[in-house]
Amino acid sequence: MASPHSSGSAVSLEGVSKAYGRVRALANLTFNVGEGQFFALFGPSSVGKTTTLRTIAGLVMPDEGRVALHGVDVTRAPIKSRGVSMVFQSFALYPHLTVYENFAYPLREARVSGPEIDKRVKETAEMLKLGHRLERKPNTLSGGEQQRVALGRSLIRRPNILLLDEPLTNLDAKLRHDMRAELKRLHRQFGMTIIYATPDELEALSMGEEIAVMRDGAVVQKGSPDELYEKPANVYVAAKIGAPHMNLIDATVGEGGKMLKTGFGSFDLSRQVGARAGDKVVMGVRPADLDIAPAASADISIPVQLLEPLGDVTVVSLGEKSDHLRILLPESRASEIKLGDRLPIKVDARKIHVFSAEDGLALR
Repeated sequence: MASPHSSGSAVSLEGVSKAYGRVRALANLTFNVGEGQFFALFGPSSVGKTTTLRTIAGLVMPDEGRVALHGVDVTRAPIKSRGVSMVFQSFALYPHLTVYENFAYPLREARVSGPEIDKRVKETAEMLKLGHRLERKPNTLSGGEQQRVALGRSLIRRPNILLLDEPLTNLDAKLRHDMRAELKRLHRQFGMTIIYATPDELEALSMGEEIAVMRDGAVVQKGSPDELYEKPANVYVAAKIGAPHMNLIDATVGEGGKMLKTGFGSFDLSRQVGARAGDKVVMGVRPADLDIAPAASADISIPVQLLEPLGDVTVVSLGEKSDHLRILLPESRASEIKLGDRLPIKVDARKIHVFSAEDGLALR
């Protein structure tokens, strides 16, 4: 699904695999990124995000598969001909050069004229609020300023495709928030294709128009933030998307296939799932889809184990043993609840997800 401003595919990977000895970094990796799209690669460390970006940039040659940029096969093409620029997590600035020289360096390499270099350096510095730092060396700058220099050095080349490898990981929370907004602004301004690798769910959901969730060197699901939240393809995606994360409970399918039996009690389903009575499944329900109900209409009644106030909302953990359910409540309602209180809970039957216990895949 391409973004509204796209026309065709900017980046396409088909069956890309890469191994380092016995370690498989990428395993039959396949996905498309629409022209002009802000695309997020999301997953914990060591799932293959960096190797994916390095393969697109031409820094890594795949063992198998094909990489195409704007419809042209570049699997074996040299780095310089790709029109791709990459910003690394470590910034990789030249410490002995000033900010001005760091910006100018890629243009000098490309034999751009002196007056044009000066014009573009100053434009880029102003855009990134670094005009007053041009004569400074990188080690005298703050982390956020160093990050902006690394970004500017990539943007100054006016790449068609910008690859960002966990670029905000080394910044504090306030700066990360500001830089997320800055990147979105730059994306709108330049309309370039951005592929953004991150282990941070909030970054992926708030920035990616489309997100590819990665696991073991492959994409397990690709979609908009809403699609991943509403229709996770498996338990892995369900557990990774949404904060607080989805409740995942071992369950057995009841008679007629329209009920789930769990350690907490039984829950009615609004539909039949592709499973037989007695099958072992995993029931998934988001904390926001549980609610306190009048005792007469409640599905279950469970004691409060833990209260986690998060400002205007509170996460309430319920349970008697090691199993627990989390429910999300407005602070005004949670303020009256105490540890040990038994809460009558109702589950929205239409919002229950059911996954196979065997392979973790969603049962539609």
